[in-house]
Amino acid sequence: MDMIIKNGTVVSPTGMYKADILVDNGKIMAIGSFENVKAEKEVDARGLYVLPGAIDVHTHLAAPFQGGISADGYMSGTRAAVCGGTTTVFDYPVQHKGQTIHEVVNEKKEICEKEACSDYAFHCAITDFNGGEILDEMEDAVKDGIASFKCYLVYKKEGQMADDGMLVQLMMKGKELGAMINVHAENPDLIDVLTEKYASEGKLSPWYHYMSRPEFVEAEADKRVVHWATHLDAPIYIVHMADKEGLLACLRAKAEGVPVFVETCPQYLEFTCDVYKREDGRNFVCSPPMKGEESRQALWKAVSDGMIDVVATDHCPFMSYEKDWGKNDFRKIPNGCAGIENRYPYMLDAANRGRISFERAVELCASNPAKIFGCSNKGTLTPGKDADIVLYDPDLDFTVHIENMHSDYDHTIWEGIQMHGYPVQTYLRGKLVYDHGEYVGKPGDGNYVKRDPVMR
Repeated sequence: MDMIIKNGTVVSPTGMYKADILVDNGKIMAIGSFENVKAEKEVDARGLYVLPGAIDVHTHLAAPFQGGISADGYMSGTRAAVCGGTTTVFDYPVQHKGQTIHEVVNEKKEICEKEACSDYAFHCAITDFNGGEILDEMEDAVKDGIASFKCYLVYKKEGQMADDGMLVQLMMKGKELGAMINVHAENPDLIDVLTEKYASEGKLSPWYHYMSRPEFVEAEADKRVVHWATHLDAPIYIVHMADKEGLLACLRAKAEGVPVFVETCPQYLEFTCDVYKREDGRNFVCSPPMKGEESRQALWKAVSDGMIDVVATDHCPFMSYEKDWGKNDFRKIPNGCAGIENRYPYMLDAANRGRISFERAVELCASNPAKIFGCSNKGTLTPGKDADIVLYDPDLDFTVHIENMHSDYDHTIWEGIQMHGYPVQTYLRGKLVYDHGEYVGKPGDGNYVKRDPVMR
């Protein structure tokens, strides 16, 4: 036996209990009481919680966008992930005109084989049907473990937007194949109208990033997506939900049995649009933007009530000099913020403070992402699954500073955030990769996760 983790409190989506965990050949072999079992390595987890490694299903690594390139590449982004207890990272490579799905994904896989510090998977963002060839190719892609695809209902000028016809065809094909269609829901025409209005009035501070994309701009697109899911009876996954009105439309649909899955992000749970009035407001510019307090509270209620399915990050940080391009013109600010190292600790802090349960934190960050996106070997501490394990000290106080993060960016919106409780070790398939503040793995540790289709 390679390793035994003893005396810890195991956290599952359904309960917490004292147990030991046996690990061999990168897999969990058994969970129980093993007083007489010997292993090459013994880890005493007394006083610690033993959690499944988290899965971040929404990141943009080494992504070119709005004139910049996101500051975390595949090495630094996945390194930061494991240092925050996340052992599997999904990236969103975007198809360029004429590319096939496999060309898009394989280009990124080749990089990750050398650089990834966590396990990794991909959603392919579809921007071009290639005369219908993409719909035909989706079947082979799903067989190869690429079981999710994305539509942007925005970024028309950038050539990335999917219209309703494309969205509906992808949803119907996804339903047939057991693939999930993910949607960034905002109304691009309203954004353009409002952006031009404020620019013509000389209103160009970061506050007008929010004012050009307020609640109703996101809500209209959320409702449109829910409409199609309802009438097609086809599953849909709405990414980075930030507004109350759209959220409530999703929750009503879910209550009626419509296969709508909802993701939100820590930044929408922690911050409101007031951040755009701050001196450093440009650093918080992301799309969709943080909304008002009423939306923030509605999101927390849905998280607490079990109605939001996943908390992911939309991790897409940019360097300060890139954010400064739009210091005096919000239209020039590259959209995106950091979060890959902060999400799991943030949600576990919420559990430690009694806002949600630890079981719910594991469900949101690990088991639900695994179920929704077909990661059959991930998401829970269960015999036979990968030994992706996080040891969490509920008594360790931690304050986020740029100096104690493990990314390549030079600032973070989480600067100064205090957490009660923090991960102290992360194991990736049984290998220690993070140890008490230090990254101890190596680039290339990560494996590609071939996912299963999920028929709903």
